[in-house]
This record gives sequence, C-alpha cells and structure tokens, in this order.
Amino acid sequence: MRVSRIRPAVALGCALAAILTPTSAAAQDPFAIEVYGSEMEASGSWDLGAHFSYAAVGTIAYDGSLAPTEHQGRFALELTRGVTDSWEVAGYVLTGSRPGAGVEYAGWRLRSRVRLLEVPRSAVDVSVGVELGFYRAAYGENAIALEIRPILARRIGRVEVRLNPAVERGVKGRDTTTASGWEFEPSARVAVAVSQRIDLSVEYYGKTALLDSAVPSGEEVHQFFPGLDLKVGEDIALNLGVGFGTTSAGNRLVFKSGLDLPVGN
Repeated sequence: MRVSRIRPAVALGCALAAILTPTSAAAQDPFAIEVYGSEMEASGSWDLGAHFSYAAVGTIAYDGSLAPTEHQGRFALELTRGVTDSWEVAGYVLTGSRPGAGVEYAGWRLRSRVRLLEVPRSAVDVSVGVELGFYRAAYGENAIALEIRPILARRIGRVEVRLNPAVERGVKGRDTTTASGWEFEPSARVAVAVSQRIDLSVEYYGKTALLDSAVPSGEEVHQFFPGLDLKVGEDIALNLGVGFGTTSAGNRLVFKSGLDLPVGN
C-alpha cells in the first residue's frame, strides 16, 4: 500500500448499491490484498511493490479448475510508472504455491489509473483504475478478467478513509456464460496514525454479483483485516495484516504483507 496524500476532487456517483443483490462468489483476489488510496506515482518515477498472502484456512475442494485455497501462498511483484502526475501504469507478475504443486507461475496483470479531478478546498480525492488480468486455470475463475476500480480517499486529522467500489467480469472464462457476468468487489479501509511511523487499520473485502438472483448469504464473501502500516524512511512502507472471513465461500484465515519502495526516476 501507499501512504496517501489527499488531493481535492469531485465525488463519484454511488448508484451501484441500488442494483446489487448477492450471489455465489469465490474469495477476493489474494494476489494483492490492498485498498487503494489517493497517492499516485509522480511523472517519470518508478515504484516497486511486493505483495504476499497465505491462506491458513480456506477452501478445501476444487471449484471446476480452480484449486483449493487452503495452505496456498500467493506472491505478486508490481512495477508502477508515473506517466504524468495524474496517470500511472503498472504491470504485475504473479506466482503461487499450493500443496502438491510447489511454487509455480500463476499469471500476469496490467493496470492503468487516472486521477479524475482536482478541485481546490475539496477534502476527497477521486481516481479510477482499469486492470486486465491473465490467469492460469488453477488460480483464476477466468482466463482473462477485467476490473474497473473507482478509488475514493479522505483524511480527517489522524484518520484516513478509503473506499474502492470495484466491479469485475470475465472476458474469457466461466463468468462470460452467466446472466450478468459482473461481480461487485467492494473494499474499504479506515486507518488511524498513532505515531509518525505507525498507522493502525481495519480493512474490509467483499464479493457478490451485479444483477443476478439472490442466494443464501453464506455464499457471499466478507473478510476483515486488522493490520498496521510501518513507514521506513521517507518513501518505504510495509503493511502487515491478518484476515478473518465470515463465510465458507472464501478464506477464513489469511496472513498478508505488502512492501512499497521507490526504485528511481
């Protein structure tokens, strides 16, 4: 994750909530468990991110070609480039480790993110990211998936709030055969700065669907991650968290970490 610097912006409309009904879903993508904030890479700068997660208690049976997640580790290496002060692009290399298979290549992703508007004296920063992911069958519900992620962030004194009401659908894979194909993947984060170097936080990750028939609530995914951020120097940030899932559709105990560091201009 990145330490946010809040820039003013006009808030996005929030009509998504009116069209949501729950449906069966797998766990939130565990390659980079992160709620995006407002900070973006400056023009010409590079940032290297490393994300790791381990599902201590997860799913135990195959879901089609999707492998069980219990005792599965996932690692993502992310390289981000600031094209302008309001536009950044990133590429990810994904690897996984699971019982009986060891460490293996899991896929790759591309992301583009744009800050929408900056309005003086506004306290909310708004941007949007678009991501295209390519996954091996054991690690993704779809061979190709498209994600659209609005990002809203606000800081009030020592408190920072982030909201990412993301939507995703399969471009190639099983979700392309469903009635709507779109899944709603909201995430949120509240953090409190307890010192100049340490923030304590609680993050939420969920997964349901858009415009589809309702199913029992136990098939939804709701995960909560208490954690902390440790700032090392001016630009290096380490995030640690432990996640607890409330339904059997997703992982019930997950350990995650993330490291961001600049790698030059």
